[in-house]
Amino acid sequence: MTAFILVSGMFTGTHIWQDTVAHLTAAGAEVHTVALTGLDGPRAAAAPRVDLETHIADVLAVIDSVGAAGDRRIVLVGHDYGIHPAVGAADRRAERIERIVYLDSGLPRDGVPALAAVPDQSLRERLAGADGADGADGADGADGVLPPPALDEWSRWGSTAGIPDAALDRLTALAAPQPLGTLLQPLRLTGAVEPVPTTGVLCTGNGTSIELVQMLVRLGDPALRPLTDPRVSFFELPTGHWPMLSCPAELTDVLLRAAAGEGHRLEPVDDTAGPGHLQPFLMDVPDVPRERHGNVDFYLPDAEEPRPAVVFVHGGPVPADARPTPRDWPGLTGYARCVAGDGAVGVLLDHRLHDLGDYERAAADVAAAVELARADPRVDQDRIALWFFSGGGLITADWLDAPPAWLRCLAATYPVLAPLPNWGLSETRLRPARAVANAGDLPVVLTRVGREMPEIAATVEEFLAAAKDCGADVEVIDVPNGHHGFETIDVTDESRAAVRHALRTVLDHAFDGRER
Repeated sequence: MTAFILVSGMFTGTHIWQDTVAHLTAAGAEVHTVALTGLDGPRAAAAPRVDLETHIADVLAVIDSVGAAGDRRIVLVGHDYGIHPAVGAADRRAERIERIVYLDSGLPRDGVPALAAVPDQSLRERLAGADGADGADGADGADGVLPPPALDEWSRWGSTAGIPDAALDRLTALAAPQPLGTLLQPLRLTGAVEPVPTTGVLCTGNGTSIELVQMLVRLGDPALRPLTDPRVSFFELPTGHWPMLSCPAELTDVLLRAAAGEGHRLEPVDDTAGPGHLQPFLMDVPDVPRERHGNVDFYLPDAEEPRPAVVFVHGGPVPADARPTPRDWPGLTGYARCVAGDGAVGVLLDHRLHDLGDYERAAADVAAAVELARADPRVDQDRIALWFFSGGGLITADWLDAPPAWLRCLAATYPVLAPLPNWGLSETRLRPARAVANAGDLPVVLTRVGREMPEIAATVEEFLAAAKDCGADVEVIDVPNGHHGFETIDVTDESRAAVRHALRTVLDHAFDGRER
C-alpha cells in the first residue's frame, strides 16, 4: 500500500488537505497529514520560537510512525514552504521514502533558508538582514511571527485562481501566523536525499509550466540540470497555487500517477550541440567593429557623422555564473551586427538580472548603458531606440511611462510584459500594461511568437489590450510558428522575414527620415 504524507505550506495547516485526503482514501491509499508546530491547532499560540528544525522533527515523527508499519511505500508531498521540512526530513530517512512530490514549490538547497523561496519580494528584502526570529521581533509581528494574509492579500503569496469563495474565506479564517524561524533558519542536507525519485507538480495559473522549466534548463543553469534525470517527472495542473482547494480531484489523480512513477520527463541538454540560445543566428551578419566598454559593447557602422543607436536589452534572469554572458549570445550579437551593417550603432549590454529580485538594478544598468551610448560622439543622442527581449520586457515600463524626446522607438521581442503570479512582484512599478497609457505617440514594435508559453502569452495579450484601450502606437509582427528564442532555434524563412521586418521598422523609426 502507498502511504501519502502531506505537508502544508505557509500560514496553513492540515485542514487544507481535507478534500484531497477524502479522494485519496476513496482510491484506496493511506494518507497522513503533518500538523506543523506553531501552525496547526492549539499549539499555534503556545510555540512562538519555532524554527525549521522544529518542522523537520514534525515530519520525521509521521514518517517514523508510518514506517513502523513495515510495508508502506511512502510518498512525501510538500506544498509551498512545506517542501523544506519535507526534504529536510527525507534527507534523514531517505531509505523509507519512495518519492518526494514538489507541489508548486521551489527547490530547497543545502544552506539556504526557506525565505529565498518566498514569492513576496518586499518581504524578502525586509527580512534578509534578520538574524533569527529575534532579529525580526517588532518589525513583522510580535514574538517572531509573520501575520497571516487578510482575505484580499493571498495573491501576494500565489495565484488564488480556481479557489471557491467559501474555501478562500475558510483559508483566511484558519490561517495561522508563520514563525519567522521557519523562514530564516538555513536548511541542512547531507546529500542522502539526492537519489530519491521526485515529481514536480506545476500549477500553470501560478506562472510555472513544464515548457518554462524546459526552457530554463536549456539555458544551461547547472543547478537545474538534475531535473533532466530520468527519476524526475513532472505534471501540470491548470489552476492557481492551492490545487488542494481549487481542484482536489485532479490533484488526487496526479498524486496517484506520480506514486506510480508516471509523468513527463524533461529533455536533457545535448552537450555536443549546445543549448538553443547558443546556436548560430538565423541570418548571415556583417563583420563590423566591436568595442567593449565595461559591461557594454558598441557595434559600429562605417560612418563618419553621428548615427542613431539601438540598445538591446537581454532577458532573464540569467545565472550570474552563466558563460558566455548574454552580450556574447549569437542571437543578440546577430541583431547588433545587423543594425551596424544598416548604418546605426548597435549597443549590447550585460545587465545584472540574475534573480527575480534584481529587476531594479537591471533597470539601472539599462539606463546607464543608454546614457553611455548617448554620450559617445559617434552616436546621435537624439535618435535612440530600445529593444527588449524575453524577461527584460518588464523594464520597458520605465520607458513607456515617461518616454524621453530622444527615444524614437521601443521594440520588444517575445517579451514578458507583466510579472508572473509566482514572481512576488505584484507591488513593483514594472508593469508595462499600466505604463503604456503614458506612452503617447512613442512607436512600439512587438514581435509575437505563435508558440509562446501560455503564461507569457497572457502577459502580451494583457499589454495589447491596454495599448488598444489607450490608443498607443503598437505594431505587432507575428511569427506564427515561432518559439520563444526563435532566432536560433526556428531557422525558417518565416523567422527570417520577421526579423528583417522588425529590424527595418525599428531602424526606420530611429533614422526618422534621415538618410542611412
